[in-house]
Amino acid sequence: MQRIPSTQALRALESFARHGTVWKAADELNLTRSAISHQLRLLERELGFQILNRVGTRIELTEQGLGYAADIRHALNSIAGSAARHASRGVSGSITVSCPPGFASNWLCSYISHFRDAYPDVRISIVTPRRLDDISNPDVDVFIAFGTGNWPSMQVELIVEVEFAPLCSPILLNKIGGLNDPNDIKKMCLLHLTDYEDWETWLALAGVDQSYASTGIIFSDMNLVFAATLSGQGVAVGDRFTCRHAMKSGQLVQPFDISINSSRSYYLVTSEAKADNQAVVAFSSWLRSEMLKNDADA
Repeated sequence: MQRIPSTQALRALESFARHGTVWKAADELNLTRSAISHQLRLLERELGFQILNRVGTRIELTEQGLGYAADIRHALNSIAGSAARHASRGVSGSITVSCPPGFASNWLCSYISHFRDAYPDVRISIVTPRRLDDISNPDVDVFIAFGTGNWPSMQVELIVEVEFAPLCSPILLNKIGGLNDPNDIKKMCLLHLTDYEDWETWLALAGVDQSYASTGIIFSDMNLVFAATLSGQGVAVGDRFTCRHAMKSGQLVQPFDISINSSRSYYLVTSEAKADNQAVVAFSSWLRSEMLKNDADA
């Protein structure tokens, strides 16, 4: 049998293919950028075919490299799934998970049955916090929080980085005759979550008068913004990750390519005291595996 390349090199390739940059792969795997580049060069040499293109100071994957990375991602998913199935034997107890409303309703609720299938003896409760970065509830075992990652004395792990972009119903878009220029956004009612900040940022990036950001409707909950957007009441600056299903199904469309790279991301947060709880470990492991599968299917 042909020798299998090192697991570290394969993980470096998979992470680089998913993120598109060496520094993001290095950050995810807790390695230096030079270590990631070294692993990719060694892997290319061992495989015997070109997986990398050098473009100036950057590197990118060739068509062969992209195909190989996709195969590796599926293989790593299978390994992670096997580990989860075997680890689930004998795991019991209860767990309370705190999760932002938008992430809970638009992502977690779509996949939580997979956790129940893997860990049938774990009782799980899901609650939503008042603030997206709130980790203060003492009754919670695991927090999925949206913030900058600065929670001292807690174990913090990045789940997914976030991009925001205008999203609206295709019915509304057809009704107004489409949007051909960012200034056309003034034809629509703006939908906001708690304040005008997201729209102010996007309008500035798009070169549109920021004063228009203070128009429209403010909602206190992301689910209300989502419901209003789906029903064609206006256009919202939406989280492309949690709105992924609605975009893939055609319920929502992104009328412009201009996106905001958020300074905040979704993180998995646990206290030192609860980090070793077997139900917490099981949920954390399952969440990582499920996110990896979602990245592969995106």
